[in-house]
Amino acid sequence: MKKLLLLVAVMFLGTITSINAQKFAGLQKSPTDISYAKKDRSSGPEIKVVYNRPQKKGRKIFGNLVAFDKVWRTGADEATEIKFYQDTKIGDQAIKAGTYSLFTIPGEKEWTIIINSELDVWGAYTYNKDKDVARINVPVSSGDSIEAFSIAFNKVDKGYHMFLAWDTTRVAVPFSL
Repeated sequence: MKKLLLLVAVMFLGTITSINAQKFAGLQKSPTDISYAKKDRSSGPEIKVVYNRPQKKGRKIFGNLVAFDKVWRTGADEATEIKFYQDTKIGDQAIKAGTYSLFTIPGEKEWTIIINSELDVWGAYTYNKDKDVARINVPVSSGDSIEAFSIAFNKVDKGYHMFLAWDTTRVAVPFSL
């Protein structure tokens, strides 16, 4: 019995040592966030976006940190993912229900919004145009400066506008259901 208790005690101490030796990463520099398109607070989501929120930190963003006319992951770290809970349209292009990557090509006057079937990619380094499901160009507008890149949805007649905003740049992406 003493040997059994000794064995259990050694195993317990080994577990505690292993837990204490585990290293945990620090806080994300660009925290992950989720934005939902919902009819109201109590209804289920119709669109969900999971993205990382880089911070401005006094930097010039578009045309500098984020290059114009080059594919961008639409946030930081992993490529942004967008999930459609039902068949949806972006402009006049149909998108089947499912999860996709959301890439963008920022420009000074308009952005290209890209829905792409490749998932679980870091940044836009391996972006493959052949896996695009839909593309639409949307105009750029401006507003007050926003410190952290942000995505939000507004309900409209037949769907939602997804707003992308960072620094003073804004774009609205139309989705219809």
